[in-house]
Amino acid sequence: MTADAGLSVFEQLDLPDTSLARDTYAYVDRISPAFVLHHSVRSYVFARAHAHAQGLRAGSDYDDELLFLSCVLHDIGLTDEGNGDQRFEVDGADAAAAFLRERGVEERRIAIAWDAIALHTSDGIAARKGTEVAPAQAGIGTDILGVQRDSLPSGLADDVHVLLPRLDLAYALSDAILTQATAKPHKASPITFPGELLRRHLPYGAYPSWYDLLASAGWGDKPVGLTARRRAETPQQVGTLFMEYLEAGDVEGLVSLYEPNAHFVPAPGTHLTGTDAIRAAMQQMVDSGSHLNLELRDIRQVDDIALVSNNATLTGAGPEPVISTTTEILRRQPDGGWAHVVDDPFDNVGRV
Repeated sequence: MTADAGLSVFEQLDLPDTSLARDTYAYVDRISPAFVLHHSVRSYVFARAHAHAQGLRAGSDYDDELLFLSCVLHDIGLTDEGNGDQRFEVDGADAAAAFLRERGVEERRIAIAWDAIALHTSDGIAARKGTEVAPAQAGIGTDILGVQRDSLPSGLADDVHVLLPRLDLAYALSDAILTQATAKPHKASPITFPGELLRRHLPYGAYPSWYDLLASAGWGDKPVGLTARRRAETPQQVGTLFMEYLEAGDVEGLVSLYEPNAHFVPAPGTHLTGTDAIRAAMQQMVDSGSHLNLELRDIRQVDDIALVSNNATLTGAGPEPVISTTTEILRRQPDGGWAHVVDDPFDNVGRV
C-alpha cells in the first residue's frame, strides 16, 4: 500500500491514531506481503467488534492501541525478517517484542502482546488470557476460519474487505507456513498446527502422528481401551479383521482398517473418500445386520504396498446375497500394521 492508502485506511476504519500505531502499520507494510498486512488489520477490526459485543470499552476495559499492535504484528513470524528457528507464532512474538522494546514500550504491555501473538493459534488458551489477548485471537479466527463471523455488525466485513481485499488469504497464509516448515521442519513439530499442515503435504506416514510418537518413546507402553484393537500384521489379516469387526458391530474397528483419506466403494457407482464417509458406510452395514465372508483369491506385494483380491459374499444387506470379487490396495502403516488405501468390492476391471 502507498502512504496515502495507508492514511485512508486509518481514517476510514477508525484505527488507533497514535505514532506507535502508525509506525507499526508502516513496519508490517514494509516487511510483509499485502495479504498478511490486510489480514492483520482486518483481524483488529473484527477483534474490536467482538470486544464491543461483549460490552468491553476501549480505554477502560482494554488497551485499544495494544490490541491493534498485537493484531497487526501477529503474523510477522511468517516474514523473512521474522523467520527464526521456532514455531512461526513464537518467532513472531519474539520479533514483535523486539520491535516494541526498541520503541520504548513498557515491558508489561510487551508481555501482553507477546502472549497474544504466541497464542493466536491456541484454542482454549488464548481465550483465558487478558482482555487484549482473547479478542485478538477471536478476531484472527474470524478472518481466517469465519469463527463468530455471524456476530459481526451487519456490513462490517463487506466494508473492510473493500478497503483490504482478502487476496486468497487462507491459502496464501497456508503456503507461507508450509514454505517455512518445508525448509525448517523443526519449526513444525508433529503435534502442532504447523506440523499438522506439513503432514498433509508429505507422503503418507512420512511425518509422525501422535501414536507414532508414542510407539517410538522407548517406554514400551501398550495400547489399552479404545486403542487396543489388533492391527493387521499382514495384508491377508486385513480381511480377517474386517469380518471379525463387522460380526462384532465394531464400527471404529472397521474404520481403523482404512487410511484417513482412503477410497471405498460400498455399492457399484458409489465412491466415498475419507474417514467420516467411510464411518457412515460402516455404520450402515452394521445397522443392516450385514455379514461378510471373504476368501483370498490372490495377492501381490511389493515392499509396503499390496494388491489384494478376495471372493466376497455379503448377506443381510438385502434380500439376496451379494457376490463379488474385490480389488483392494493396502499399505503398511508407520506402526507396522496394514490398512486400505483403496477398497473396491465391485471393480472387475482391476482384478489381479
